[in-house]
Amino acid sequence: MVDYDLHWKETYKDMLKTPKRALSLLKSGYRVFLGSGCGEPTVLVEAMSKIAGNLADIEIIELLTKGNAPYADKKFASCFKINSFFIGHNVREVIRDGRGDYTPVLMSDIPRLFDSGQLPLDVALIQVTPPDSRGKMSLGVSVDIVKSAARNASLVIAQVNPQMPWTRGDSLIDVYDLDILVPADVPLLERESKLPHQISIKIAEYVAGLVPNESTVEFGLGRIPGVGRIPQAVILALKGKHDLGIHTELITDDILQLIESGAVSGNRKSTNRGKVVTSFCMGTKKLYDFVDDNPLFSFRPTEYVNDSNVIGNQKRMVSINMAMEIDLTGQVCSDSEDGSFYSGVGGQVDFNRGAARSEGGRAIITIPSTTRDGHSRINVHLTPGAGVVVSRATVHYVVTEYGVAYLHGKSVQDRTLALISIAHPDHREQLLKDAIEAKYIRKDFVEVEGKFVVAPQNMMNATYLLKSGTEIYFRPIHPTDEPLMRDLLYDLSKETLYYRFMSHNQHFGQREIQNFVYVDHRKDVAIVGTLPEAHGDDIVAVGRYYLDERTNRAEVAFVIRDEWQNMGLGTFMFKHLITLAKASGISGFTAEVLRDNRRMQAIFNHSGYKVQSSVEEGVYSFRIDF
Repeated sequence: MVDYDLHWKETYKDMLKTPKRALSLLKSGYRVFLGSGCGEPTVLVEAMSKIAGNLADIEIIELLTKGNAPYADKKFASCFKINSFFIGHNVREVIRDGRGDYTPVLMSDIPRLFDSGQLPLDVALIQVTPPDSRGKMSLGVSVDIVKSAARNASLVIAQVNPQMPWTRGDSLIDVYDLDILVPADVPLLERESKLPHQISIKIAEYVAGLVPNESTVEFGLGRIPGVGRIPQAVILALKGKHDLGIHTELITDDILQLIESGAVSGNRKSTNRGKVVTSFCMGTKKLYDFVDDNPLFSFRPTEYVNDSNVIGNQKRMVSINMAMEIDLTGQVCSDSEDGSFYSGVGGQVDFNRGAARSEGGRAIITIPSTTRDGHSRINVHLTPGAGVVVSRATVHYVVTEYGVAYLHGKSVQDRTLALISIAHPDHREQLLKDAIEAKYIRKDFVEVEGKFVVAPQNMMNATYLLKSGTEIYFRPIHPTDEPLMRDLLYDLSKETLYYRFMSHNQHFGQREIQNFVYVDHRKDVAIVGTLPEAHGDDIVAVGRYYLDERTNRAEVAFVIRDEWQNMGLGTFMFKHLITLAKASGISGFTAEVLRDNRRMQAIFNHSGYKVQSSVEEGVYSFRIDF
């Protein structure tokens, strides 16, 4: 329990002022910092706006505020100029109209701007708890860049609010580091979480598959028009995980559900073990009451939370952020829409860098495939005026509602194909043509037009648990699996190749490999068994059937990497292919198997279905009825 000084107003009476008297100290030309998020000192902001007529050329410095921003009113244009590090809804119109300014900068760099004197602050308006018996006050729900601003401002005016939660961590400030105290017993600003959009939910399902148990997770800032905050949906999709840790700049009410589900323990974190590390929170009173003096939480300044070295020191660090658009080479735009500024850089680069250097870490960018108007957010080039936040050289995972593309270390051609495969189906063929014209991919890809199909995931996905505890994840083959298929085929032993293709030929041409991956998933179905790695999937098995529409039977075949044979993968894959075939109304399978391939024969003969076979010239012909 916090030992508050119940008589603090008497103890520090010489520092007390009314809002009006405190704000009367502002002078024209001052640079004034406003406290962040739901920790915004609303009483002080209101008092400042009331004396606007006495001021001119006040520059308002803010990260992200949740109040109604009365200083942004057009009538105050000569009094207040806004300079925001992140564009919230309350100042977006002002900045787009040119009446305000936006400073694009990494979140981790902002405190350095204050500390170095590059951006000197005349006044900081902040909000704190009442002091305890030691004269310490908590910055509560907004530590972020507020602590640095208070440390560097010439004049610090603090709204002292008993309704501000006392947060633990590095959130304290000494009362004598402040200049003026303004008592104000008022409710904090609140932000309720909305139900996630269906597209966000679908994206979240894919993202959840990329988050291993025992990971430490970051959930990015901002929202995307039409689908809201994708990280919110991801939080809800992670309830089935265990021993997750959290190291993120922002927490919301949704984090309560994740904690209550038992998914979060923090016990496997490399640093700050057992702690939810954050720099500010925006939510409802339920969240504020939960974080109040709660030892589970460690509120730290931005210069710590967003330090990519600190982030990278966490093993299995997963960053989850959003993008507005991306080009086919992997350039990610996150702060603008239709050529106009929309949000900000925030901590996206900080966490992307940190997660990328983390041992077993994963840097994930989420993006809906289309805008509200149906235009593709994945394009051959970024739209004019779009700003690159994450460069093509540092992007790793990109996730849409149509799947996952892994880009890091991939050639322009491979990343182009990966991104087209997760674009909206209505746009894939045009993107393929645009990519050929831009010379991102070879001209011979003209031949795969009409075949660039990504299968429906929900029906084809499955997981097989080996006795060793290793999980093999089965999914449809993607056009982007071409290099993985090439690696698999050339890694097979001569015996395995002979059993699968009935030939000793180890040479596979470009067109042959393309025929493996470009399937329509209707008549031809192909699945791959993959071992997820931080660098993307490794394919260990491939299963396929080809439908003969005249007989309504499909020819089935599969191959397993040599070191993964005799582990039950063949039997599992065969049963999974039967499930898919039966769901499509196919009446049975056929197969051609060499006399010496006894393992394959055993799989068919012990399938539990009616099996007929005949042998001719050393080859068994199987017919399996469902």
